[in-house]
Amino acid sequence: MVEQKEFSLRPFPRGVHLVTGEIMRQLPQLPRKGILNLLIKHTSAALALNENADPDVRHDLNVIFDRLVPENAPYYLHTFEGPDDMPAHAKSVIVGASLSIPITGGHLNLGTWQGIYLCEFRDCGGSRKIVATVIGE
Repeated sequence: MVEQKEFSLRPFPRGVHLVTGEIMRQLPQLPRKGILNLLIKHTSAALALNENADPDVRHDLNVIFDRLVPENAPYYLHTFEGPDDMPAHAKSVIVGASLSIPITGGHLNLGTWQGIYLCEFRDCGGSRKIVATVIGE
């Protein structure tokens, strides 16, 4: 069985946001076993798995990304869309546009402290489109 659904996440401010619950509410009923693939259809945001318990992790990740890829670097050529645009593209490449998560017993087989994150790298990114593909039996 293969099911696919496209949906939008509400707009989030720049930062790293736990969206496991929002994504789960959009998914079809999960099979007993299989794989969930999530793809974000944008080049200035990303999806990631990380710790879902301590909000300091989200803050720290945002600080790390901003130090790794600063705004207004003099070597950027792609600057027409503002100082956050080229860094957002670079951060998206570093983090990635898709996740594959095993499904076991009809549930996502995540670690105890894992959650799904939207990494919003733009100041005003808007809503973000996600394609969820469930493959299972």
